[in-house]
Amino acid sequence: MADLKAQEKDLIFALDIGTRSVVGVVGRPVGDRLKVLDVELAEHGKRAMMDGQIDDIKQVGALAKTVTERLEGRLNVRLERVSVAAAGRALRTQMGTFTLELPEEQSIDAEQISRLEAGAVSAAEEALQADGENRRQMFLVGYTVAQYRLDNYPLSNLQFHTGRKVEADVVATFLPGEVVESLYAAMRAAGLQVASMTLEPIAAMNAAIPAELRLLNLALVDIGAGTTDIALCRDGSVVGYTMATVAGDEITEAIMRSYLVDFKTAEEIKRGLGETEELIRCRNILGQEERVSVAEALQVIQEPMGRLADAIAKQILSVNNTPPSAVFLAGGGSKLAGLREKVAEKLEMDEKRVAIAGNNFAMSAFSDSLELERPEYATPLGIAISAGLGLLNDSYVVMLNGQSAKLFRNGVLTLRDILLMNGYSYADMVGKTGKSLSLTVDGKRLVLRGEPAVPAVLRVNDEEAALSTVIHAGDHIHFVPARHGEPARRTLEELLGPGFYGKALVNNAQVPLNTPLEQGDVVFTMRQTPPAALRQETPPAQKTEPAAPPPAPANRAEPPKPAPRSGELHLMLNGEPLDLPVKDNGAPYFLMDLLEYSGIDFERLDRAVRLEVNGVEQGFQHRLKDGDSVTISMM
Repeated sequence: MADLKAQEKDLIFALDIGTRSVVGVVGRPVGDRLKVLDVELAEHGKRAMMDGQIDDIKQVGALAKTVTERLEGRLNVRLERVSVAAAGRALRTQMGTFTLELPEEQSIDAEQISRLEAGAVSAAEEALQADGENRRQMFLVGYTVAQYRLDNYPLSNLQFHTGRKVEADVVATFLPGEVVESLYAAMRAAGLQVASMTLEPIAAMNAAIPAELRLLNLALVDIGAGTTDIALCRDGSVVGYTMATVAGDEITEAIMRSYLVDFKTAEEIKRGLGETEELIRCRNILGQEERVSVAEALQVIQEPMGRLADAIAKQILSVNNTPPSAVFLAGGGSKLAGLREKVAEKLEMDEKRVAIAGNNFAMSAFSDSLELERPEYATPLGIAISAGLGLLNDSYVVMLNGQSAKLFRNGVLTLRDILLMNGYSYADMVGKTGKSLSLTVDGKRLVLRGEPAVPAVLRVNDEEAALSTVIHAGDHIHFVPARHGEPARRTLEELLGPGFYGKALVNNAQVPLNTPLEQGDVVFTMRQTPPAALRQETPPAQKTEPAAPPPAPANRAEPPKPAPRSGELHLMLNGEPLDLPVKDNGAPYFLMDLLEYSGIDFERLDRAVRLEVNGVEQGFQHRLKDGDSVTISMM
């Protein structure tokens, strides 16, 4: 193996990891077609895949390595880079909307549009995970902008328009992280580096229905062992894909039950149904020799085959609404005798318009020595064709922080696309300002802003880059996610400032000055002049002779009441008289001063407190007058 030649840059190696087998294809582009040099197929010894999803990574990796080594030995080439495809079963689609408020009216540029679309994709992912108990990492496959809006006005293109508020609605498609990671892990176990990844239904479409035929409304149905993937095209592009959970294994299991044979024998019987022999010889699980009549076996499979055809028709109509112009059946299950006719019947189409895929492979691929027109080659050939002919711009290696980036999408790829495809969110790219702290202080709303975010580091090939930067083959991306700003934090003491003197309540309770304030707290303060300041500012009292008492009234039987001294207060509190002496510093009395006389334990409040003076609700800083009637009560 040490003498093997290195894999040349244009040499394409594709692996189709199927439920029943692993198929490898090696080729290189020649003109506008792929020249296939070799094909290898190996079946799983036991079930390592469940409905197209890898279950046993080690076993799948070992079989992929076996296929790789067989091809290496025949071609005398060390295969290191591989193109693969993920099963369509796990696809998830979700709508997302995002709004970007600009600080002032301005022309919208590509970078702002990138931020807007990234935010909408992240919103779609959030919505997708909203109902799940456990959050799953999702990888973006692709998205379509359904609608832009500029200052609430719908537009098809935002660039160069002027406004302050931009919005985008997107329809995004994701694969759960475990689907992607298991495929990458299996390739690492085989000693291979993933050069590109696409979806199985898109790959099969690229092989069976070349781009020049896609002006017609056509359906590609790839029938595997565990799943049936479906892609539809119209007006020159792929317009949708879906899948059915009924597939070839349903037929095999029906034969197992009917003839008491193991899975491998049932597969052999199923394959023999397309032959001209009238009898198929086999041995059942009891060790008895069986002679299976082809006519009888065809009757056995009618019911599951009918369910398969029905599922295919329903899924096509769910995406396409009406029967397409034609249907191509691909995959090993497509060769099942009678299936083509049943699909046509379920779709109410002419049988001539439902065909077995393979006839069009020659438009995109050829071989000097191999027969390629086999429907089971649709997906492996499609993966190789997609990578080799540039039908996927992700058919190259891009490094992200030293690792090969995961890439899915057709078309031009920007730095934003690659970050989204690799599990990063809008917040990772842009960062979030720390959460604000909203308070009510003496009846007025106060909002304390959080700290700004630390911007992300975005570099491509050691140069600063923007989210809208277009990424090319071989680029090296260095990305450090933005760090969210710290939330606003204040203690009561920090809020009031070092010069505060007086009393303060938080939510009608007296608390220590070092108490951290929380969202929605209500703070009441009563500022007072410090005693030291009063002594400096108040002039010393002048000595005066006491005034002579007024003469007694001639017609009064009682002496007059003494007038109140300045600063004394006589009032009613909760219906009871209260006399307050002159304060030491001569300051007036405020409503807050009466809390200690109210009988309410402000340390253990469980309800709000109502403060009234002369029947009118007042705040803690209301200045009291002689004769006031005050009510302090629990609400």
